Amino acid sequence: MDQLLIEKLTKVGAAFRLPGLFFSYEEVNMGNINHTYKVNYVMDDGFGRARIKPFLFQRVNTYAFKEPVKLMENIDKVTEFIRGKRPNALNLHFHHTEKDGVRLTYLFDGDEFWRITNYVPSVTFMTCNDVKVVHNAGEAFGDFMTVLSDFDPKQLYYTIPDFHNTRKRYEALKKSVAADVKGRAELVQDEIDYLLLNEDKACTLTDLFNGGKLPLRVTHNDTKINNVLFDEKTLESLLVVDLDTVMPGIIASDFGDAVRFAANFTAEDSGDYDKVGVDLNIFWAFADGFLSQTAKALTELEINTLALSCYSLTCELATRFLADYLDGDRYFKINYPEHNVVRVRNQIALARDMEKKIEAMDAIVQGCAKKYRK
Repeated sequence: MDQLLIEKLTKVGAAFRLPGLFFSYEEVNMGNINHTYKVNYVMDDGFGRARIKPFLFQRVNTYAFKEPVKLMENIDKVTEFIRGKRPNALNLHFHHTEKDGVRLTYLFDGDEFWRITNYVPSVTFMTCNDVKVVHNAGEAFGDFMTVLSDFDPKQLYYTIPDFHNTRKRYEALKKSVAADVKGRAELVQDEIDYLLLNEDKACTLTDLFNGGKLPLRVTHNDTKINNVLFDEKTLESLLVVDLDTVMPGIIASDFGDAVRFAANFTAEDSGDYDKVGVDLNIFWAFADGFLSQTAKALTELEINTLALSCYSLTCELATRFLADYLDGDRYFKINYPEHNVVRVRNQIALARDMEKKIEAMDAIVQGCAKKYRK
């Protein structure tokens, strides 16, 4: 174990006044942005026997999240609202520390920004071809939107401004291409050409929203299947987690990003490009679960753009991976030098397959929506 990290985790736990004594830790692979650790504490079980209680420590990436305090304010507002409506349900709970007599759900130690939640025994899936699990994930994200349907999204900060503003993502890519600070643009010219050629189609949802045709809602904005915790035995969904990007947005972003991640035949960083594509069985499972919770609340245009949203979000993420590669891999965690390039090529292969299947995807959406609007 890393002794310096142990010392850091011990100090963070003490600041949050966790009961018991630090025992061990393990890094948890959750997402590409923050660093997460399952930290075990030894404590008395009340009968004079020792027991292990795990907590989840997260070091927030303040390069990605420029205003982490506002991020935590958003999470507080949303989790408290949900807890108020469902006090007996399993909900996210953040531990408190204190500064100048004020209770806080975070610790900034002058160098790093930390938070702690209770560890929920569960199982997660990076990818999954089990339609039951994917259906349950769709229900979970749909329910998350529904329970927050009467929460005013204007109460929330934009923790990452223009996060799903596809036009802005394209502008950022163009700037990265023009600057080419690492001299890498010529290595990915085909990828640059594809994305720029399809800019207007990818930006359709952003343009509709900017034109006032799609409503503003509270959205999760990172609806990957691994942000749902599932019961280890029944595989029923337990909890939607990773609320860092909860903010105002359009529902199509949540749907499209979930499909982009869950319905790909491969992981998003797989280099087996010939195998990349949309699994329509998985697409149906997620769409049916999601619309079972949301169909009655969505507008006709929201429903009619759900299939297209999958293409839009796939292209959008490809622009982000590509811009990060051109800028020197500063945002996304990489495991090897070409990691972001592989991600870009994977997403473009997925976008190409979506173009071929868009009519079938829309037919599935319309069928599910009709079933649950009765």
